[in-house]
Amino acid sequence: MRLTCPHCGPRDRREFYYAGADVLLNRPAADAPPEAWDAYLHLRDNPAGLTRDLWYHETGCGAWLAVTRDTVTHRIDRVEPVAAPVPAPARKGRRA
Repeated sequence: MRLTCPHCGPRDRREFYYAGADVLLNRPAADAPPEAWDAYLHLRDNPAGLTRDLWYHETGCGAWLAVTRDTVTHRIDRVEPVAAPVPAPARKGRRA
């Protein structure tokens, strides 16, 4: 499977970290009871068909992406940035 990062272009799925389906839609409020957080963290559906997933471009630009895909066909419909890429920290002791 290949994902097209909006910042880096087409990349192999192995460059990304999968953070879960529908995590963008159902996050409880910070003051939600423990039962709501338990359900959010541990009780997930495994739908067949169209999902919206959260992916992190771990070995690339560091962007968080919302990926709309079909879990049956693995067809990618849309890739959207959720947050800007995180710049790599500057290395100390190196001169340009």
